[in-house]
Amino acid sequence: MYFKQITTPGLGCFSYVIGCPAVGEAVVVDPRRDIAPYLEIARDEGLRLTRVIETHLHADHVSGAQELRAATGAVIHIHPAANPAYAFKPLTAGQVILVGAARLDVLFTPGHTPNSVSLVVSDLARSPEAALVLTGDVLFVGDIGRPDLPGAEILDEQVENLYHSLYTVLGRLPADLEVYPAHGQGSLCGRGMSAKGVSTLGYERRANAMLGFADFASFKAAVLARFPARPKSFSHIIETNRRGAPLLDRCPVARELSPERFEAAMAGPDSVVIDTRDAAAFGGTHIPGSLNIGFEKQLANWVGMSVAPESKILLVAENRERAAAMRLELLRIGYDDILGHLAGGMTAWTQSGRPVASLAQLSVHDLAAALAGDAPPALLDVRTEAEWETGHIAQAVHQSFADILDRGLDLCFSGPVAVVCGSGYRSNIIGSALAAKGCSDVRSVAGGMTAWTRAGLPVATL
Repeated sequence: MYFKQITTPGLGCFSYVIGCPAVGEAVVVDPRRDIAPYLEIARDEGLRLTRVIETHLHADHVSGAQELRAATGAVIHIHPAANPAYAFKPLTAGQVILVGAARLDVLFTPGHTPNSVSLVVSDLARSPEAALVLTGDVLFVGDIGRPDLPGAEILDEQVENLYHSLYTVLGRLPADLEVYPAHGQGSLCGRGMSAKGVSTLGYERRANAMLGFADFASFKAAVLARFPARPKSFSHIIETNRRGAPLLDRCPVARELSPERFEAAMAGPDSVVIDTRDAAAFGGTHIPGSLNIGFEKQLANWVGMSVAPESKILLVAENRERAAAMRLELLRIGYDDILGHLAGGMTAWTQSGRPVASLAQLSVHDLAAALAGDAPPALLDVRTEAEWETGHIAQAVHQSFADILDRGLDLCFSGPVAVVCGSGYRSNIIGSALAAKGCSDVRSVAGGMTAWTRAGLPVATL
């Protein structure tokens, strides 16, 4: 049996190719939108990609199922409860899919979504016993799938389904079975996932706190205690996957725009300028009104929380290669309406004589001095509730990043304001958003609370 896990950096997504070299056939499970890795595997291993299996309707990334069908003629399998608007073959509990020596047994494991399945995989060339289980988003390494994404109206039912799927359906499987989930660290489909891509059921039963509850009531209380932020993009991605994502060759062609054309595009409805440079570069000079979302591990999540999916996006990047990389990140999460990027970057913009803005980067030492002065700035902490509770600056007021982007700022600032987060990344996003809305004296705390604590400055706790 051929088996390979494929990681999508930034999104924390795992997809899989399972096949049989003897018959020259393979299936792809939970593919990402850019399908080159699967086609390369098929070419290098001499395999035909005949099926695509979706373990559920994904919320955090656009599926590559339609791309694979167009490229290879593969049949798409998904549970009918997903209500797909495209041609598919249904997955049902107890169904067996044979790919030569690879046997896939379908388990119905709702809870993360009402349409989730898991796949028990056996390598019949070695043994009739199961070798591993693909758990989709129901069970992760170190965590479980969140049940809230399909909506509050079915949340109680989802929690009950999740408990049954984890404790009964997967609970019947042997402890030595390897666990391969659809996500790892960096995904917002769970709360505390491990960086590891594989575990065993036995180890998860011992070490995964969400599998150790004595009764359903305790499990439910823990599940409902706190959910990760829900990006704006999730509903859009779910619907895109339900309809069937448009093929990438139908998306707008990437364009290099002169400062004149870039400025004209900015004036259009729903246009958003995303500046992908680092905090220092953006702070020094940027296009007024632009949003700073720099490259980092969870870039796609921050875009999903900060930018409406229907936006018409304009990019500012250091170079052509970085702009292309950003475009790929956006396409993976369904932000298809990318008008182009600024040719020549900020150098071209400033040399054209157009207006520029800056976002002051405030060191933690200067912040401490300012807070101790006669006219201290307002200090806004935009970290999560959990981060805030572990320690914060005594003078700070708290409103989380996700909450600000979802409901707007609940606070009113009449003078200077400093924004702090964990590392300076989120504070630059919020700082740039506040500046775009007209706040005249906004500063981002460079290095965030990480720099503050490492400098030995005082931290308050609840």
